[in-house]
Amino acid sequence: MVRSERRSDPISFGSTSAALKKHHVADATFEAQTENGCMEGTRVQFLEDVLAVLKSLSGPRIVWVAGMAGTGKTSIALTLCNRLAESSSTCLGGTFFCSRSAGSIERTDVRRIIPTLAASLARQLPDYAVKLEKELEREPEVSHRPVRAQLEFLLKHPLEKVVPLGNQIIFVVDALDECSDQGQLAELLNALADLNEDFRVKFLLTSRPEMHIRDSPINDPGLSSILQLHTIDPDQVMGDIRLYISKTLENASSSTSWYSTSDVDALVRLSAGLFIFAATVLKYIRDRGTVRGRQERLRKATSAVKASHAAIAPVDRIYEFILTEASRSDCVDDDELLATQNVLACILVIRASISVDALAELIRVEAEDLRECLERLHSVVYLPQDNKTSGVRTLHASFGDYLYDRASSSLRIERPLGDGIMARGCLQVMEKCLHFNISRSRSSYKANSLASPQTVTLSLRYACLQWIYHVASLEQPSLLDEKISKVFRPGFLFWLEVISILGLVRRAAAMLIFSAATVRCIFS
Repeated sequence: MVRSERRSDPISFGSTSAALKKHHVADATFEAQTENGCMEGTRVQFLEDVLAVLKSLSGPRIVWVAGMAGTGKTSIALTLCNRLAESSSTCLGGTFFCSRSAGSIERTDVRRIIPTLAASLARQLPDYAVKLEKELEREPEVSHRPVRAQLEFLLKHPLEKVVPLGNQIIFVVDALDECSDQGQLAELLNALADLNEDFRVKFLLTSRPEMHIRDSPINDPGLSSILQLHTIDPDQVMGDIRLYISKTLENASSSTSWYSTSDVDALVRLSAGLFIFAATVLKYIRDRGTVRGRQERLRKATSAVKASHAAIAPVDRIYEFILTEASRSDCVDDDELLATQNVLACILVIRASISVDALAELIRVEAEDLRECLERLHSVVYLPQDNKTSGVRTLHASFGDYLYDRASSSLRIERPLGDGIMARGCLQVMEKCLHFNISRSRSSYKANSLASPQTVTLSLRYACLQWIYHVASLEQPSLLDEKISKVFRPGFLFWLEVISILGLVRRAAAMLIFSAATVRCIFS
């Protein structure tokens, strides 16, 4: 990703009160950001969709761009700020880029957001600045007041007294999830939702889909336009990442002979839709000043990301922050933390697409309890909106590598944990669900392939097809011999019938050969 040209003129407050100046955070504004915007040619349709909603004089005042960790929300926000600032039909009223990693507590302080937006707008609209100054004369300490009062006195009241403008005024606040005080953030989001419909501004907000934000009014489609990055067509995302990687490698040297198309393909595969991963690995490669050095780092990155932890340290820091926040002792009890670790361990070893309902049945928990375990991890774990749709997964494979190999001892998950839970769950589901004539055939002459497979639930399908692989991954598979024998001695033919219904008889043969090398209790 590369930056577009930005306005660099310093903020000038004119006659705006010194009290407001004191609460303005200069390095949180769009003009002060050093991060990159979207590379030209990437995120094209998504950016157009967001701009169309923002520029419309109708529709919800709040536009929420939600995306999991590493999906490029800040890059998108920066690009949109550039576009809005250059547009003749919009007024980029003010911006605030929250950040925990900037080393400034002010950039995580919710109470600094509205004063910074107001100061930026006052610089651009003299009429508004005059009205704002009068409000500040009445309430000189408003910047110290709760955020709802800030919104009323610093934005709402002064703007109501300004002659209507032809341009749409837009405020941008990026990375709300990085604010330090969730209570004050909730107050701000509630106050924004309560603004009158005739208030002539729009707010573009970006954040990870954290629980405390999803529980706020901005997650109400009636109040907000919600655009989710993780629902973009995967082919489109991968195409954007391919362009990003190709252009970045091309610009790294005057010669392009030091890398190949297969290198690009490998990096795209490793990125798996995660822009931050691609950006981090590319930075790792380009940090070497010589072509030879870059080739060596490229070889390491494409052969095995784990070969050099330096390549993904920034991603690790993101994972560590998210997990540490989710496991705070004042938020979760020890038993809740243990349950969450067990669920995560299982998700890391899932071998096929699965739904919340199916996973819950396999690991013997209620579906809603499973969701509750992961409420604070929506940034790194994807759960479909309903419990019956398949797609439970971690955002990126590097999350599993981190949890297995590089996380702190309090966060680390042992590899056999998930396979052990899933192996036992598969065996239990088969023991419970396998029975004679599961295909409900009316005649033994009717081929199973013609029977309706609806009698095989997703959890049973998963159990029948994947059980042996989870068992084989255990350090001591023989510990499950008794359970396996209990399932398959009476149910072996029923299991074969399920495989037949699914049209995977050839796979059954391969599984039997594999299982014979792992367990011998089925036929002993």
